Amino acid sequence: MPFRNSSEYLISVKTISIMKKPIWILILCLGLNINAQNSEKDEVKATIIKFFDAFHKQDTVALKSMAKGDIKLQTIAVNKEGKTILQESSYEKFIKSIASIPKDNTFEEKLLSFSIQVDGKMANAWTPYEFWYNGNFSHCGVNSFQLIKEDNKWRIIYLVDTRRKEGCK
Repeated sequence: MPFRNSSEYLISVKTISIMKKPIWILILCLGLNINAQNSEKDEVKATIIKFFDAFHKQDTVALKSMAKGDIKLQTIAVNKEGKTILQESSYEKFIKSIASIPKDNTFEEKLLSFSIQVDGKMANAWTPYEFWYNGNFSHCGVNSFQLIKEDNKWRIIYLVDTRRKEGCK
């Protein structure tokens, strides 16, 4: 771009310099937002991991503290006749069933990955898994957790999972 004199050049340089500041501020803000979003996702993931640590230890006190009240649990499966079924249970019943597993039996739900979405105080965690009982593969599926953030703590408000023996891995 041709300039008639040096003052036009200086005005142009100043204009470009001034325009660069908002762009850098925008880039910085976007970076901070992404870091905040990743931090929230990390907190949600940590909550899910703590849930399964308590689950494997049969720690009913910890399990109760991770949910907001007596939440609804649902399982989607296919019965022997090939029909899709929806089983529903309360969280309290789930906790009692975990506590009733004999201590000499081993069980592990291996989480294969995490896909986490966060919008403000709500989060969803999608976790494919394999379930092993006494060292033997039992079934696989996906957990879908809904969480709420209250008092700077993520808590589970809903959990649905799928269960199947075929099509795993």
